[in-house]
Amino acid sequence: MKRIITTLCAAFTMAAIMPATAQENTTGGTWSTSSTPALKISEFLFNNWSSTGNSQIDITGTFFGNYKYTHSRYIWDNIADLAYGYAWQNLDPNDDTYFETRRKSNDKIDLTSALSWKPFSSLPDWGASFTVNLKTQFGSGYEYTGTGSSQTQTLVSSFFAPAYLTTALSFEYKKPDWSVSFSFLTGKTTFVINDELIADERFYGVIQPDNFDKTNSSTFTHAYFALGSYIKAQYLKKDILPSLDLYARLELFYDYKKPSNMAWNDDALTMEGESKYTLSDSDDESWEDLAKKGWLARRAFETDLDFEVKLDYRFSKHIAANFALNLKWDTDFSGMGSWGHWQIYQMAGVQIFFSWKTPKD
Repeated sequence: MKRIITTLCAAFTMAAIMPATAQENTTGGTWSTSSTPALKISEFLFNNWSSTGNSQIDITGTFFGNYKYTHSRYIWDNIADLAYGYAWQNLDPNDDTYFETRRKSNDKIDLTSALSWKPFSSLPDWGASFTVNLKTQFGSGYEYTGTGSSQTQTLVSSFFAPAYLTTALSFEYKKPDWSVSFSFLTGKTTFVINDELIADERFYGVIQPDNFDKTNSSTFTHAYFALGSYIKAQYLKKDILPSLDLYARLELFYDYKKPSNMAWNDDALTMEGESKYTLSDSDDESWEDLAKKGWLARRAFETDLDFEVKLDYRFSKHIAANFALNLKWDTDFSGMGSWGHWQIYQMAGVQIFFSWKTPKD
């Protein structure tokens, strides 16, 4: 399994590096590349402040690279979207030792390589595409309870636990700034390469049966392959308004085996008589009510959703304000707290960035 991970990472690294190195040696098409590393630093200090607050320092590094080769009959598009950050916080206002608590504030690996071709010259915007996408994270993620010396942490995720490898053969409608693709033959493999998470019943969908032996690691399943339908819409445009850039992405995936895995019957109950799949702790709608709904409502509940939008406003050549929002719905993630299957990430701030582009503006 480690050899597979190494091979995948090497393949995506070559996909990202090759456009920059091969640009002068390629004929018949043109390369357009953009590499934007950025560093965001924010600091808050509260001391004897009447409205109170937690002092903290946040440092986040991001990288967004877009490497596109455009030919008259096909386009090879590669996107690398990376982020990692930590926040140092003082969660006890009575403690003079500031920033003693370090918690991760951002962690993202999202690599995409898509080859699109246009078989019909009479339909220049329509074509077919083959897409490979890998999503995972760099470091371990924890759920925290308590503060100070009484604080405890529980492992929730780690590198390649989970990881999602999606391969899709799609019909595509593609414009210079946006595209929509539809696939009825998509493979999505979920990896959880961490026995500690599996033993703690954080399966992320790789283990579907109701019962398993957590004391015998040789029986653990570390990967689950799903075959289903996939829809992806993407928009990437610079200067939608003066100095304002927009990136938006929507992905929907439906696993053809999901209805049997969900078990819309009494098998979906645990031994304690509670549902395996809860909407959230505070949701008024019970599982039994949802199970009585129609075919469309059930399929919507079973469909994975991943929506992301980013806005960047450039004050100058190296300083920008940014906003990011990422929403996910996945019934294979039981959630932390009362959010159920919804996952929400939102960020806003000012950052220092650098940009290398070819051709130059």
